[in-house]
Amino acid sequence: MIEKYIDSEYIKLDQFLKLVDLASTGGHAKFLIQEGVVKVNGEVETRRGKKLRSGDIVEVEGNKIKVV
Repeated sequence: MIEKYIDSEYIKLDQFLKLVDLASTGGHAKFLIQEGVVKVNGEVETRRGKKLRSGDIVEVEGNKIKVV
């Protein structure tokens, strides 16, 4: 599992996917989220604006990244 540090209280899911290079653009992030391939803390997440905070784990196609 990879850890990614953020320097604010939270980051939105679509922005996080771009930050960690799991999505190349905002449109790509939107597509991944709408297709149901993104999980947050083990649950499928379909909201682009989901706020991620320290300790959350994002999983996309076998890649797991922990927000710290």
